Amino acid sequence: MINLDTIKKDMARQLEIDKGIQSVEVRADTVEEALADAAVQFETKVGNLEYEIVEKGFKGVAGIAKKPWVLKIYQNPDTIVKKVAAVAGGEGGENGAVVQEENLAKDGVYFIHRFASDIFLKVVLPQNGGASVNANEILNDLKRPDTLDFDEGAVKEFAAAGTDEQYVKIGSYQHVPANDALFVIDVADNEMTATATISPPSMGGADISADQIEKAVESQGVLQGISREKISALVDSPIYNAPVVVAEGRPPQNGKDAYIEYKFETDRSKIKATESDTGQIDFKELNLIQNVVEGTVLAVKHPAEKGVPGKTLMANYLDATDGKDISLPVGKNVKVGEDGLSIIAAVNGQVVLDSGRVCVQPVMEVAGVNLKTGGNIKFLGTVIVKGNVEDGFSVDASGNIEVSGNVGNCHLVSGGDIIVSQGIIGRDEGVVECKGSLWAKFIESTEIKVDKNVIVQESIMNSKVSAQKKIVLTGKKAQIAGGVLFATEAIVAKNIGASGAETVLSVGVDPKLKLRSQELNDLNNANMRKLEDIDLNLNNLEQQKQIRKSLPKDKEALLNNLVDEKNKIIEESRLYNEELAQIAERNRELKNVGRVYASGNVYTGVKIFIREEKDEVRSDVKNVMFYYDLESRFVKRSKYEQPNLDDLKGPDGYSSN
Repeated sequence: MINLDTIKKDMARQLEIDKGIQSVEVRADTVEEALADAAVQFETKVGNLEYEIVEKGFKGVAGIAKKPWVLKIYQNPDTIVKKVAAVAGGEGGENGAVVQEENLAKDGVYFIHRFASDIFLKVVLPQNGGASVNANEILNDLKRPDTLDFDEGAVKEFAAAGTDEQYVKIGSYQHVPANDALFVIDVADNEMTATATISPPSMGGADISADQIEKAVESQGVLQGISREKISALVDSPIYNAPVVVAEGRPPQNGKDAYIEYKFETDRSKIKATESDTGQIDFKELNLIQNVVEGTVLAVKHPAEKGVPGKTLMANYLDATDGKDISLPVGKNVKVGEDGLSIIAAVNGQVVLDSGRVCVQPVMEVAGVNLKTGGNIKFLGTVIVKGNVEDGFSVDASGNIEVSGNVGNCHLVSGGDIIVSQGIIGRDEGVVECKGSLWAKFIESTEIKVDKNVIVQESIMNSKVSAQKKIVLTGKKAQIAGGVLFATEAIVAKNIGASGAETVLSVGVDPKLKLRSQELNDLNNANMRKLEDIDLNLNNLEQQKQIRKSLPKDKEALLNNLVDEKNKIIEESRLYNEELAQIAERNRELKNVGRVYASGNVYTGVKIFIREEKDEVRSDVKNVMFYYDLESRFVKRSKYEQPNLDDLKGPDGYSSN
């Protein structure tokens, strides 16, 4: 049932809508250009506008008798309704920002100015609990020598009720026209700005009014862009002897270039690992692989935008440049969506950006690696093992390898990272190699060779581990017990060493070069032993030849073969020594001198090598850091410092577990 209250509410709502509706009159060569012009002025879309034709345009003949279109354009009332509702509801975004600003407390203000021969007052009421205007202050300001009279009652009334943002007459003064304020209007050469420069009035002189400024601007040929808000602000609070902008042209807005929004992380260095509250890596939630399923949207193209022409104060159009288009970077195992703007996975796999193109690398997923599941795996892609990799089997993947269970006496080779949620028990024969980093809960009796980092939670026992960057143990135990560990940058653990198990740690040299150096030394030692045997046999044969003057053909041939073999071994050793010298030089050139950190104990017998310099621990030490002193060129010790391990944080969103 409709009652008086309902009618009042509807009328109030309609009043708010009507207040929000504004119109502009636009002249342009076409209707489309006029609408685009108005859309910029209203800060809305063309679809939100409605218009009336004031004068029809005519394109003329060969440019002769050309006549512009004149449209009266205003916003669609439905758009105003949405804005009013948004402000009333306090929604977020731009409307929410407006509400937040409007909710701030604002004090009331007043302005007194003398226009012509009269005194005018403007009072703006306070908002949201701000302080009111003090009528006595207004009265005091009115008491100037040139004041003739004023209505004190009206002043008090306006101080309380406001003047509705308008100047109202409240009195008169002794006007001296010669003392009036003066102003000049300057239009920039590019017709994009007009400024007013006002000189202050003397006693008895009149201020400059908004009408005076607006008419003066129009007299300069300005057809659009006059800002009544800026003029009003300048009249309220004049800035003297300085140019103030009172009209602005609309600069052209060049269209934005098309761009691709990727729905996956394209910069692997920015991918972070999932950590527990204590900062430890959760091996069940590492999720290093960005897996996708068929039908997943991988990237979206945002089309190029058309430029919006500008307009000078004299209504001359300024051309705008349209945004540049680009093609969709479609790679392997993906397809273009029906909208022509999206890239969609065509298969299950790992999404990557390969040479600037979006591709999906297929992922092989198996329950385990054993006879039942098909034996050894060699796969061009990523392999996910939901169970264990059992003794005697191998996994060779060009991508990552993830194992949810344990790895036994196996051979794992990965072109990316390897993640083992449980442990690796190589039984002195297992080998794990990868081009990226290795994560595991523990490592025992295994040879590890990685090109980046080794991150272990519990322990490394009796293993040979080589990392081009760091070896880090992160858990409560964090024990290194037995074995030989090489790392270029650092080795970090809690406890190092164990009774009855030799523990050797080497940092500050390239592990690959270190291993190669050991291989070359072993080869040299083997050659030395061969040379000893050859020299012994050669001496015997040469003594026999000296005594007998000649040797049987078979022994003569043997003598010649031994000489050739000796020369060959000598040449090999020469080459080995040259390579060893090159390795030593490259190790000296390494900028990273290497460090060993132990937050717990380093036990007696542990051998620490930093840049080939040795420090053998003779008695247990605690909370220690081993480092290479560049001045003395010895390994020294200092109090334990927390190492910087920020670069070890791995990716979010790992596939399984």
